[in-house]
Amino acid sequence: MSLDRDQVRKIAHLARLEISEAESSAYAESLSRILGLIEQMNAVDTTGVEPMAHPNDAGLRLRADAVSEADQRERFQAVAPATEAGLYLVPKVIE
Repeated sequence: MSLDRDQVRKIAHLARLEISEAESSAYAESLSRILGLIEQMNAVDTTGVEPMAHPNDAGLRLRADAVSEADQRERFQAVAPATEAGLYLVPKVIE
């Protein structure tokens, strides 16, 4: 797929970008090359190829979901300027 300068200017307008005439020519060429590469990738037959999450087929190393620290909420809230019902109270910042 090839883009011309008018199409690039229209795309720039939709994206609220200001580009000059010289830039529109350069962008048209670059975007056309990118779209050409996408067309080449879409042309490849991937029937039977399973998607993978990692190129080396590595698994995630997971740890046990266990408590590793003691609950210190009471201690932390004792030094807080303002708390209520176990929550920290902060000043209103949005009107």
